[in-house]
Amino acid sequence: MKDLYEIIASRRDTRHFTTDKVPNEVLEKAIAAGHDAPSVGLTDATCYYIIESDTIKKKIKELFLAYHEKAANATDDEAQKESYLKLKLEAIEEAPIGMVIAYDRSVLDSFTIGTVGSNEAIKFSAVCSAQNIWLSLTEQGYSMGWVSILNYYDFKTILNIPEHIEPLGYFCIGKPATDYGNQPMLQQLQWKEKMAEANVIKVEEMSEVDTKKTPLATSKSTTTEDLAEQLRYKIDQKTKPEGALGLLEKLALQIGLVFKTETPHIQNPHIVVFAADHGIANHGVSAYPQEVTRQMITNFLEGGAAINVFCKQNNIALEIVDAGVNYDFPTNTNLINKKVAKGTQSFLQTAAMSHTEMELCFKNGAAIVNEIYQKGSNCIGFGEMGIGNTSTASVLLSVLTPFTIEECVGKGTGVANEKLENKIKILSKAILNYTGSNDFEELVAYFGGFEILQMAGGMLQAYENNMLILVDGFISSVAFLIAYKKSPAIKANAIFCHCSEEKAHKALLNYLEVEPILHLNMRLGEGSGCAVAFPVIQSAIIFLNEMASFESAGVSNK
Repeated sequence: MKDLYEIIASRRDTRHFTTDKVPNEVLEKAIAAGHDAPSVGLTDATCYYIIESDTIKKKIKELFLAYHEKAANATDDEAQKESYLKLKLEAIEEAPIGMVIAYDRSVLDSFTIGTVGSNEAIKFSAVCSAQNIWLSLTEQGYSMGWVSILNYYDFKTILNIPEHIEPLGYFCIGKPATDYGNQPMLQQLQWKEKMAEANVIKVEEMSEVDTKKTPLATSKSTTTEDLAEQLRYKIDQKTKPEGALGLLEKLALQIGLVFKTETPHIQNPHIVVFAADHGIANHGVSAYPQEVTRQMITNFLEGGAAINVFCKQNNIALEIVDAGVNYDFPTNTNLINKKVAKGTQSFLQTAAMSHTEMELCFKNGAAIVNEIYQKGSNCIGFGEMGIGNTSTASVLLSVLTPFTIEECVGKGTGVANEKLENKIKILSKAILNYTGSNDFEELVAYFGGFEILQMAGGMLQAYENNMLILVDGFISSVAFLIAYKKSPAIKANAIFCHCSEEKAHKALLNYLEVEPILHLNMRLGEGSGCAVAFPVIQSAIIFLNEMASFESAGVSNK
C-alpha cells in the first residue's frame, strides 16, 4: 500500500481510461470510503447513482456537448477558445462506470446540527465523500474524473433523480491510461500552472461588526399644491374631454410631481434584476431546483431572457445583481456583485439572515441605485430572480399585514395540487415556529430574502434621489411593502406596472391603495412588467408635453 501522502499527490482528475472493467470489490471499497467521510450532523445525506448503460452514457454525453459549446463561446478570445476546444474534459462514454455523487437536501426539513451557519454544509459533506472515493480508487490503481459542464436540470430529469436530490456532477471511473506526467492534466497541457505552494493567510487583525441599525428613512416635504394645480390644469386643457385618457392622466400628474416640473422627461431609464437563493427552497416549495437561479442569471447575461428582449425593445439599460446566489460567478462576469451570502438560511428552522446581513442588504441596494443615479438616470425599475422567493415573499406579506398565509401563497414557479398544499403547510409551519417579537426589522431579518431586501433598500434610495420607481410584480411589490413600512411617503414616486397572476398580488395592491397599469396575467418576474409597461409611461409623458391644448389648437372646449 502506498503512503497516504503519495496517494494524495498522485490523485488525478482523469480523462483517459483503458477498456479494463472495474471489479465490483474495487467500487464497493471506494464507496465504503466515501461513506466513511465526515457527514454534517451525521445526516448521511450523500447518495450515489451508478451508470453502466451505454445508452444513458450517450445521452449524458449529449448534455455535456451542449454546455461544452457554451463554455467555449464564453472564453476570452479566439486563441483561448481554440485551446479550450482541444482539451479533453470528459470520458463519459469511454469510462467503464459512471457515478453520480449527490446529496439529499430534504434532511434540512428537520433540525440538523452544523447547518445553521450554512445550509451548504450538506453539500460539503458530499464533496468530502467524493474526495475519499477518489483517494480509495487511486490507492487501488483506478481513478475518477469529475464532469460538471452540464445542464443539471436536464441531467436530473434524464436520470430520474428526485427533485430534493442535488448532484455534485457526473464522475467517470476506470483504469487510468496515463498519469499525465505526474501532474494535473491542465498543467501538463500548459493551460494553467498549479501554485507551487498553498495560499495561506495568517489573520492577525479583525474588524468590528457594525450592529447599529439604520434609522428609518425620513419623509420628504410634500410637493407644492401650486404645481399640482398647474399640472391638473395643463392636463385638462388638452384637446380631449376631461379624464378621457384615464390612467394616463393620473400618471402624467404623478410623474410631473415627482420631477417637480410641468414638462417631465425620463432620462437614462434602468431596470435592475436582483438575484438570490433561499434556504426555504430546500424544502420542495418550488417547481424548479435551486440550480435554476444560476442558470437564469447566465441566460440574462447572454441576453436570452424575456427581460433582455423587452429592455432592448424599449431602450432600457439592464443591470443584473448577485445579491446572494448559491454559486461563485467568475470575477469577469458582467454582473454587479453584492453577494451577502450563498443564499439565506431556511426560516423553517432559523432566521433567514442576521441583523447585520439585513442592514448590508439595505446598504447594498442603496449603493447600486446611487451608482445608477450618478450616471444620469431618473427612472429605475426593480425586478428579481430566485428559486423559492415567492415563498419568502408570501411569508413576508403574511407577517407584515393582516393577510393569512393561505391568502398569500400562490403557484410561484408553477406548483399545484399536492405540491401547493405542501407549500402552504411548510410556510404555515415556518410562521408557527417563529418565537420572536413583532418588531418590524426582526420579522424582516427572520423571513427575508437577500434580493428582496436589496430591492427595498434600492427603492428607498431611489426615493431619496427623487427618481421614478417602477415596481414589477408580486415579489417586487413585497419589497416595496418593506420600503413603504419604513417610509410611507415613498408611494408618491412609485408606479406599479402590472397586476401579477400570482394570487396575493391584487390583495397587496389593494392594501397599498395603488392602481397597476397593466393586467396581462403575467407571473414571470425579472422586471418584465416594468419593461412592458414602460411605453405606456412614456405615453403619459408625451401627451403631457406634446399634445395640443384647446387654446393652441384653436378648438373650443365648450
